[in-house]
Amino acid sequence: MEYIRIQSIDNPLFAKMHKLMQEVFPPEEVLEYSLWKEPLEDPGIRVFVAVHDGEVVGATEYRYYTDLNVAMTDFTIIGREGLGIGRFLAKEREKDLLALAKENGKELYGMFAEIYDPYRVDDHSFGSVKPMDPFVRREVLSHLGYKRINMAYVHPSWQNDGEAVTGLDLCFMPTDENQTTLEASLVETFLKRYYAVLPQKPQAWLDMVAALATKEKLDLLPL
Repeated sequence: MEYIRIQSIDNPLFAKMHKLMQEVFPPEEVLEYSLWKEPLEDPGIRVFVAVHDGEVVGATEYRYYTDLNVAMTDFTIIGREGLGIGRFLAKEREKDLLALAKENGKELYGMFAEIYDPYRVDDHSFGSVKPMDPFVRREVLSHLGYKRINMAYVHPSWQNDGEAVTGLDLCFMPTDENQTTLEASLVETFLKRYYAVLPQKPQAWLDMVAALATKEKLDLLPL
């Protein structure tokens, strides 16, 4: 299996990746094809695919913020069972991020991720491949070391229509697995930076971010 970075929508592997995204994620979570042009060309956004026998069988997108010394996992897709794709992507991503942090003269502080809470969301129909089942994905993040940030969480729809997407948790995987709290200011700064690309912010999101400014620490809870 190969771990290949995609940096252009003209890369034939991107069309295969985008199709895979549409098969496993709900529409509001998938950025329209042409809108990927700038993100893929952004050196700070890292999109990699797992290629097996010439086919895209998995993918992951993430980014590393040098000033914050944290990463964000945008998504991880496992397109086929029985190939060890999940572990392959996780280990390759980890190696890449640790190297980026080392270049930055630091040890990676941790990594953010959003995850659906299937215990609160009734519709689990997305994800035609069993490993992408929301219950499985949530447990995998727990195994990796992610913890739920103790806050009521919403995010702006990636369709940029100003709608608030609910039913998710914002999580953080600290490098120090014994860490039990996270700085609220870090979460606030990260969310403002991450969603700056979407001008249409729902009021619920604005209220959530404003509330973070009134807090010092947030608990990290079991996922």
